[in-house]
Order: sequence, then structure tokens, then C-alpha cells
Amino acid sequence: MNSMTLRWKNGLSHALTLSYDDGLEADVRLIEIMQRNGLKGTFNLNSAMFNEKSGMNGDHRRHLSAEEAKALYLPAGMEVAVHGARHPHWERMPRHACMADILLDRINLEKTFGGVIRGAAYPNGTYSDMTVECLRDAGIAYCRTAASTRAFTVPTDWLRMPTTCHHNDPALFELCDRFLDATGTRATSKLFYLWGHSYEFGDRDNWNVIEAFAEKMGRREDIYYATNIEIYDYVEAYRQLHFSCDLTYVENPTAKTVWFAIDGKTYEVGAGKAISL
Repeated sequence: MNSMTLRWKNGLSHALTLSYDDGLEADVRLIEIMQRNGLKGTFNLNSAMFNEKSGMNGDHRRHLSAEEAKALYLPAGMEVAVHGARHPHWERMPRHACMADILLDRINLEKTFGGVIRGAAYPNGTYSDMTVECLRDAGIAYCRTAASTRAFTVPTDWLRMPTTCHHNDPALFELCDRFLDATGTRATSKLFYLWGHSYEFGDRDNWNVIEAFAEKMGRREDIYYATNIEIYDYVEAYRQLHFSCDLTYVENPTAKTVWFAIDGKTYEVGAGKAISL
């Protein structure tokens, strides 16, 4: 064996996910653009700020009400995640207060949307070892930072998860070209992770940026489109595969079908199944 790598759903080598913060009015327009182009992503909400107006001008900066949020995100196929009940700096709080805010946001969101909330993004993009420990203890599987790598690597430290870039990065479309050019290169699997705040498009009057990004990157058969939690769950299922020492046999103990490649050949192993390689 010379190489082995994860493959995304249906054996694809490339995946794309988005992450947008604060749950404001402008998310309505953003999600319409995403749906039109087949994109998926995660929206990180402040559950104690529903229906509040920010100090800045413009309706695009109004927080959605709980009723509006409930009608918007999940029906559109998006994920909802924790972002601090009132968007605090978690790392500046005592440990018990940090934990309380994380749990309050999670509890509120689960009551509003139903189901289990397992993802998060750091409010203000700031964190510490203490906040990471609190998130882990609160049952959060991943938490997105504001760090931009301009790379397409699959995360390994889920509670300090970086991004590829912000949508205002001047290199955005250069990165898109690099990512798309690499779709024919299957040595490794790649993830393009875009983040931002939808209100920024109104502030800068540059909705054309996300429109162009979605049109360029959307509805391609060679890209797996997923929410953040779908990316996490898929990668973790891959990492739970049981291989024989000589890599001639693999067992999949998870509830997900998983794809991977060995020396350029792609394999599929179903949920709860085992195959010879």
C-alpha cells in the first residue's frame, strides 16, 4: 500500500460547507442563494437575542424571532448550532459562567428546533483551553474558530476547527479556482470551509460576492455539499473503521456508509457491514 485516504459520500474527493453567525434578517436572502445553488451549511445562533435589533443600522442586522428562525433554517436543510446565548466572550468568563452560557444556548435551541444540538462556533472568534473543556463537557462535538488557513484540509481538532477563509478574503475566488482545479487530483480528500456573517453583505453592499461564489461552486457532481455536523459525523465514522493489519479486510461498526481509497481505488463499506479489500 502506498496511500490511503478518506473519500466523501459517493466516493467524492471534495466537500464544501458554509458557516454563518448570529441569526440575523440577512440569513433569509443568504439561504435563498444557497438553496438555489445546492449549497448547505450551519447557522450559529444567539438564543437569548431572538428579535433584537443590533446597534447598527439596517433591517439586515435584526435578529430573527424564534418563530422566523424555526420556519427558516431546518426546513431549508441547514444545521443550527450554538453561538452563545448573548454572544459573550466565553474565555473572559469564569468557568462555571462559560459552561452555563453554552448549556443555556444549547437548551434554548433544542427547545426551539427540536432534536439534539451538537455544534458550535466561538462568539467573537475567541477561545481558550478552558472554553474547549467546557464545550467538550457540554456535549459539543465541534466548534468553529475564526481562523482562516486558505487550505482545504480535513479538521483533526474539532473543538478548535479552522476555516478555509472568510467570504471577504481577497483571495476567495483564487481559492475557489485552486479547489476546483484539484478535483481531478485524488491523492487526498479536500474540504472548502467558508464562513462569515450575512449582515456583512448589506453593510458592504456586496451580495454579488456570495452570488458569484454560489454559482461557481454550487450544483457540481464532483463536490459533496454538507452541513458542519454532517462533515463531522462522516469523518468520525471513517475514523472508526476497523482494518485488518494487512489492510485486506475492513469492518464498519457505524450507522453510516463510508467511502475510502487505497492506492487510488475507491471502496464503499455499508453501515454495519464488512468487506474484503
